[in-house]
Amino acid sequence: MNILILEDEELAARQTVQFLQQAGLAAEAPPVLRSVEKALAWLQTHPMPDLLFSDIELLDGNVFSLYERFQVSCPIIFTTAYDQYLLPAFRGNGIAYLLKPFSYEQFREALDKYQFLRGSFAGAAAAPAPALSAEVLHELHQALRQNSQPQYKQRFSVRMRNGLYVLQVDDVAYVQADEGVTFAIDGAGTRYPLSGTLTELERQLDPARFGRLNRSELVNIAFVERVEPYFNNRLAVRLRGKPDLTLTTSAAQTPEFRRWLEG
Repeated sequence: MNILILEDEELAARQTVQFLQQAGLAAEAPPVLRSVEKALAWLQTHPMPDLLFSDIELLDGNVFSLYERFQVSCPIIFTTAYDQYLLPAFRGNGIAYLLKPFSYEQFREALDKYQFLRGSFAGAAAAPAPALSAEVLHELHQALRQNSQPQYKQRFSVRMRNGLYVLQVDDVAYVQADEGVTFAIDGAGTRYPLSGTLTELERQLDPARFGRLNRSELVNIAFVERVEPYFNNRLAVRLRGKPDLTLTTSAAQTPEFRRWLEG
């Protein structure tokens, strides 16, 4: 059985793979794609999977933009953090969903629904119809626009030597890109390597809390103690409890950073 997973959270992706293996449906781990663009490239160059597990918010945007650009004709089980307002849209169109966080029992129920509907999908081969029609996409877009609030990342799963470490976003003092790797640095100065570019991570973080300093750094307003004038129309940012550390804005970013400070 060919399965594809669209999921930007490593812990959630690992759980989905684990549940699939527990259900006997994935002898080998299926591909996991974290962005709309990577998913589009994969779908354009591979056969259609038998089943797709899809998060709603990926690294570079809403997954419905993918389904508007590429006609997916296989069944989709959504794994979503969005609450009850979306469920009628899923139910009304025969789309299975899993509301995060979900248990194996809930996962198994969604698979059972897929198995039940599988005959209908197979029987429609003579006159194929996409699992997500234009009408379904419109309904889901409307539900999101009318009821959703921006869903910003609350924690990072960080691969460490002895496994995965869960880092709360509240504990991140600043984020820094260094030689192609992006790090989250906590209040104690510990550096945690993250997946994704600084720009991708910036989209996932609450802009009211994390402001751009320059091309390589974001700072958490909760850790900013004071801001001082610096050379060449830049600003020096001092962090709480870090007297020896100075972060600086770029000259180009200084005006925007000032506006961000004023809220």
